[in-house]
Amino acid sequence: MKINVKINGKKKILDVSPDEYLVEALRRNGYLEVRKGCDTGVCGVCTIHLDGKAVLACTILAPRADGHEITTIKGVEEEAKVVAKYLVDEGVDQCGYCSPGTIMSILYLEKCVENPTDEEILHYLSGNLCRCTGYVGQLRAIKKYLEGKKDEDCK
Repeated sequence: MKINVKINGKKKILDVSPDEYLVEALRRNGYLEVRKGCDTGVCGVCTIHLDGKAVLACTILAPRADGHEITTIKGVEEEAKVVAKYLVDEGVDQCGYCSPGTIMSILYLEKCVENPTDEEILHYLSGNLCRCTGYVGQLRAIKKYLEGKKDEDCK
């Protein structure tokens, strides 16, 4: 079946199976930046934005995306580079496999919560697993990133 979507700002028609998950459809169509991990919705590496909301692509059947807008990490590349620098500076980028999904969650947090508390940050990251680093560095990096954004807004 064919679905009409907008991916990273470009209209696309994807041929998908009725029982195919969105992560598979995206990867099959060349969006390899959407990573695969657990395929059960618990690791967060497949996090994308669907109509602006962070979702796990491995939990959504591809036909449900028909008529919707999908943003992958490549669709927010400039913002992602800024966030990634903060993660690198805090040493939480060891293997990098979880980074795209984590960054997509961070960007969604930034959009949704002004001046988030530590608990709110951890809530928004709760579905993003990282097997290489502890989450203390991630928390530190996110707080510095958000503080840096606030400083930029004041200039």
